[in-house]
Amino acid sequence: MNTIHVKKGDTVIVVSGNSKGTKGKVLEVSPKERKVIVEGANIVTKHVKPRRQGEAGSIVKVEGALYACKVQLYCSKCGKGVRAGYKNENGKTVRVCKKCGAEL
Repeated sequence: MNTIHVKKGDTVIVVSGNSKGTKGKVLEVSPKERKVIVEGANIVTKHVKPRRQGEAGSIVKVEGALYACKVQLYCSKCGKGVRAGYKNENGKTVRVCKKCGAEL
């Protein structure tokens, strides 16, 4: 089973690597590869070929994929990366901060 602790649209903070400390939104999740793409983190240069005649090729800076284990959910109340706990409220499962109990 390939489940990841973060979802598309979550605010996360990068815990390790060159982009350590970067806070951003999850743009894409790939559970099969266990990777995520975070806005503003792990910027890589990509060489783009011209697609149409007369169009120029270029070098573009884009976000690269990170392993999901390198990111933590960001709690706005605590102001740092935290682990998620789960609570049932009115028959709905809600993710909460393990430290302060705020809804994530």
